[in-house]
Amino acid sequence: MKALRIRGYNAAPVIEDVDIPEIGPSEVLVRVTAASLNPLDVKMQLGYMDAFFPVSFPYILGTDLAGTIERTGSRATHWRSGDEVIARVDPGSGGALAEFVIVPSDYLVRAPSSISLTDAAGLATGAGTAWQALHEMADLRPGQTVLVHAGAGGVGSFAIQLARSAGARVIATASGAGLDMVRRLGADQVIDYRNENFAEKVSDVDVVLDPIGGETQQASYGVLRTGGRLLATASPPDGALAKAHNVTATFVFHSSDASRLAKIVKRVDEGALKILVDSQVPLAGAVKAFEHQGSGRAKGKIIVSI
Repeated sequence: MKALRIRGYNAAPVIEDVDIPEIGPSEVLVRVTAASLNPLDVKMQLGYMDAFFPVSFPYILGTDLAGTIERTGSRATHWRSGDEVIARVDPGSGGALAEFVIVPSDYLVRAPSSISLTDAAGLATGAGTAWQALHEMADLRPGQTVLVHAGAGGVGSFAIQLARSAGARVIATASGAGLDMVRRLGADQVIDYRNENFAEKVSDVDVVLDPIGGETQQASYGVLRTGGRLLATASPPDGALAKAHNVTATFVFHSSDASRLAKIVKRVDEGALKILVDSQVPLAGAVKAFEHQGSGRAKGKIIVSI
């Protein structure tokens, strides 16, 4: 099979021919229809996540996938060959950017019936991170106000929709073409971060979701109400700053969770959650797609069709 691999940290991704992996008793072999890229994939390639997700080289990149079950292990009795599924594999294992991938059977969720299998590859990490942050960590309530940074990004685009569905008022930052995108996704107020300082336009926010970090995160503490919550997905927040502003700041360490992903699929099939696709490329274009992901300029999800 063909796969996008690296042979060491900081090594350039290369498409190579590799053996199809063998499944264990509780695993399934999925023929991959499509995989999607995430900022985490770039961090894995650079070695930034080694303390959390050590890998063995050569390493096949990618965690998010959609495809069809090819074979099942002897204990994976609730799945059948031909079932259409989506999943997020553990980052330390990787393997999604390949023609076939091994997936633990309890990581799998039936694919949405209302969208293409290719588009469904864009769900797992982006929507899962937004759901984990807003519903499980912030316990978002109707009437609260949420500030979503990078609203046109992979996490932000889902967060806007989930927050609106929860009855919250949504403020989103974006730029360029992303401004209209986040309005269409349901943002009540849109801030052009290139020309406006969100810290001067926003105050008394209940929840800030920050997928950016750096100066954006530093300025976000001041827009929260007393007792508000900052949820950071790019880098761990500053506990001292949070204490000084009398707010809570938490790092969102996203975990694979099939039950969460099944709730997301249900929302998709109900028409309550849409996938914002930046681009779709074949596996042959995965190297350039990976560079685009690393640029930070993607609007929504980059999907690689296999």
